[in-house]
Amino acid sequence: MPLLVEGRRVRLPQSAGDLVRAHPTLEERARLLRGQCVQQVGPQGLLYVQQRELAVTSPKDGSISVLGSDDATTCHIVVLRHTGNGATCLTHCDGTDTKAEVPLIMNAVKSFSDYTQCGRLEVHLVGGFSDDRQLSQKLTHQLLSEFDRQKEDVHLVTLCVTELNDREENENHFPIIYGIAVNIKTAEIYRASFQDRGPEEELRAARILTGGPMISIYDAKTEQLRIGPYSWTPFPHVDFWLLQDDKQILENLSTSPLAEPPHFVEHIRSTLMFLKKYPSPTSKLFPGNKALLYKKNDNGIWEKSC
Repeated sequence: MPLLVEGRRVRLPQSAGDLVRAHPTLEERARLLRGQCVQQVGPQGLLYVQQRELAVTSPKDGSISVLGSDDATTCHIVVLRHTGNGATCLTHCDGTDTKAEVPLIMNAVKSFSDYTQCGRLEVHLVGGFSDDRQLSQKLTHQLLSEFDRQKEDVHLVTLCVTELNDREENENHFPIIYGIAVNIKTAEIYRASFQDRGPEEELRAARILTGGPMISIYDAKTEQLRIGPYSWTPFPHVDFWLLQDDKQILENLSTSPLAEPPHFVEHIRSTLMFLKKYPSPTSKLFPGNKALLYKKNDNGIWEKSC
């Protein structure tokens, strides 16, 4: 069944700008989202989603109340929610394999046993900008096309992507929104940034930098974050990259060098150092080749589970 806006089928292909101009409610929602102040989200009750990760839960979850992700430049953050049972999936897509990733997102929400109750699937797409290489534009098109190919009706509620999320400064383009969060209980979606991107931020980042695919990181039944076990091959020329200056790292390891947040280079350097220390995952990282499990404690902070 098709991708729908206000109950009507979306005609594809068309640009995000054309799509919102044809549907004023989409345009108004994007305008309101862009106009929000950025909220700093603390670690209590937060499940932070990195690039090429997805997490799904529902209002019944006693540990997680907020899903969020940020640092999206050409990437898009996708929220899919079922209005009946409140099951909500958030993922950070970079265009690596959108055709395979959209069915994963759909199945994550449909995996909840009470999925068949009354309600509908609503999707929210946020991120990207008018980048020189048109990577954002390509990803927007891929995501809209793939959601349109799904068997179930999917209602497009928020579209704040690419040219709709673009600002220009000194002839350079930047995203307006870099990150969002969704409140699982209320379904509110808002602009957000995060200090705490853990647990195991470097380990998860290493999997991304070495080309790992989209994976689900959270088990809503046990309310546990599940990390690994991962496998990767040694990162090529890691010593060479560690010797490079900030400009070289930005130009070669970013899809949008001018638009990256201030901490991007530091983040890449720490990930490269991690990959130098662990050229391939070892028993030190995953004892017994088993996943690392984390659960929220009574204060809402992640703690390692036995």
